[in-house]
Formats: sequence, structure tokens, C-alpha cells
Amino acid sequence: LYRMRPAAVHRPFARIDDGLLSNDFGALPATPNQLRWDPLALPAAGESVDFVSGLATMGGNGDPAAMSGCAIHVYRANASMRERFFYDADGELLIVPQLGQLRLVTELGRLEVEPQEIAVIPRGIRFRVELPDLKSEGGTLDAARGYVCENFGAPFRLPDLGPIGSNGLANPRDFLAPLAWFEDREGDFELLTRFQGRLWTARIGHSPLDVVAWHGNHVPYRYDLRRFNTIGSISYDHPDPSIFLVLQSQSDTPGVDTLDFVIFPPRWLCAQDTFRPPWFHRNVASEFMGLIHGVYDAKAEGFSPGGASLHNCMSGHGPDRASFEKAVAADTRTPQHVGDTMAFMFETRTVIHPSAQALALPTLQADYWRCWQGFEKRFDPGAG
Repeated sequence: LYRMRPAAVHRPFARIDDGLLSNDFGALPATPNQLRWDPLALPAAGESVDFVSGLATMGGNGDPAAMSGCAIHVYRANASMRERFFYDADGELLIVPQLGQLRLVTELGRLEVEPQEIAVIPRGIRFRVELPDLKSEGGTLDAARGYVCENFGAPFRLPDLGPIGSNGLANPRDFLAPLAWFEDREGDFELLTRFQGRLWTARIGHSPLDVVAWHGNHVPYRYDLRRFNTIGSISYDHPDPSIFLVLQSQSDTPGVDTLDFVIFPPRWLCAQDTFRPPWFHRNVASEFMGLIHGVYDAKAEGFSPGGASLHNCMSGHGPDRASFEKAVAADTRTPQHVGDTMAFMFETRTVIHPSAQALALPTLQADYWRCWQGFEKRFDPGAG
């Protein structure tokens, strides 16, 4: 980095209240029950909540001290960060907007990110978040909302495509890094950091976004999920779910990732004699799922944009009964277009512990389990 002042020029850090951020993933026993939440409420009128103060931890695993695991948050904000800056010493941040555009003003440049796009801020990069869609900025929204995955482990990377070949899924050419940009501002500013799972604050007499030029690859980037080149079957059956993998954080075990970011975008379903929606399954992976836009094709109701679900290791899950009945009755001799949708999943090899506050939210659906009740036995030993 070529900067105006050394990054060490600030006052000492002091601990502050963590708000709704949490890193105590062992506070409550993890549950094998399937969990689902309605969207979290937006900040109330009259509150001033920016990106950092609006972060609420939904769950996680591992430990930033061991550089392993992740924390999963939801953000809700109705104010831009003006005099406050933030960096995460514990890991990189994968930001998934669901409502409202974000302007990420970082040390290395600016990124504009809207719903159905994502951004990744590497470990230690200083930035602030502005909300250009707010009415106070001339926009149309009262608040912004989205999801954040804090990755303590190996940085996200593109997966090896194997037999898919050189093109497909998320293509490298579609990932965009910012141009160098700087601001030369002096004043009384606040520098926040998340360090070992806790929030700290320091006073700083200038904007830390004073990098006039840079080179290297530890850089923020943006990706439009609508550019994803979806792969699927054109004969029968389902390929492996890794065909929906956007980014992976690799582990020390070949073939087993610490953390995956997977999406379920618009696509054509063409497989014949095949149950086309995501099938019933249980596996070693633990899955935190969110909906950015539209309708998820494996759920008839109860899963709304801004909501979330958690299915932990070996907990059976799949389409609800209404979606199942519709798929079984479908004519699979003709293609079907799944168009108005964009869902995603943070998937880990380690059990995701929901936070105590997530389990206490009024948006937690107490009757989620009922969507799988009433399935009838379809086996007939005398048929065919």
C-alpha cells in the first residue's frame, strides 16, 4: 500500500460493548432440530443504526484464535457510516445484500454492491459502509438488510472445476476489484475492529482510507450472482450439489471444505423421470440458508426474502409437502424454468451453533417441523 500516513497512526484501542455480535458458540447446546426464521425487523424509525451497530449474530462455529470456523450474521441499517471506520482482524467478510444497495468505501477503493451481488472484504482491510438507497441520500428505502459470513479460515477461492473444464459456475473474469481511490480528511474519527471475537474502538485524527495506490491480491472484490453459469443435467438424475458452488474455503482435508458459499439461481430443469427440486437428504455438512430474491423452488411458503434456515449435521430436510406433491405430479417430458429466485447457502463441515439471541428471536418459526408432516407412504410391493 502507498499511503499518506502509516496505519499505526491512531490512539490506543479500548473494549466496547459487542451489541448483538457474539462469538460464544458453546453457550447453548447445538440442536439437531430444523430451524427457520422469518426476516428480522428493520431498525425502528428514529433509531440511527449503521452497518456495524446493526450486525446480529445468528450462529457459527470454530474460533478466530485458531483461524478456523465462521460466524454468520444478519445486518440491518438505516444510517451510513460517516465518521466511523471498521476492520475485521478475525477473518474476511462475505457480504450478501438482500435489501438496498451498499457502497463499500475501502482502503483500496470503492465497490457498489446491490442485491443479487456479493462482496468480499479481506481480513484487516479498513472500510466504511454507505447506504445510497436511503431516502436521506435521495433514494427510496427506509433501511437496508442482508447477510454476512465471517470466515476465520483460509480465504475464499474459486473451486477447481474438474470434469466441467475451463468455463462454468463462477468465472474469474466476472470478479471485479476496485480502482485505487483515497480521501484526505482530517478530524475526530472512530476506528472499530473485531479482534478475537470482541469489538474495540480507537480514536483517529484522519481518515484511514488514505491509500493513494496499491498492488497485490489481498483486495476487496465484487461478484454479480446473475453471472453464474449454472450447470445441470440434460438427461436424468441430479449431478452433485457442488455444481452450485461459488466460493470455497479449503481445509486441511482434501475434498472437504471448511466453508462453502453456494447459490440456487434461475435455471432450466430438464431431467426426465426425475424428482426435479432439491431432494430429501441428510449429510455431514451443516447448512445455513438465506433467500435474497423471489421464491425458493423447494418451499411453498414460510421462507421469505431476508429469512433464514439452519439444518445441522445429519438432520433430515428437503421440500415441504406442497412442493413435493407438485413435483411428483409434474410432466418431466418438458423443461421447466425456475426464474424468479436467488437463494444461497453457507455450508460448513462443522456443526453451526445458533446463538442464544437467534434462538430467542420472535421470528423463529416454532412450527417449522410441521411442513414435513402428513407424507403418505407411496411404496407398493405389488406394483410394476
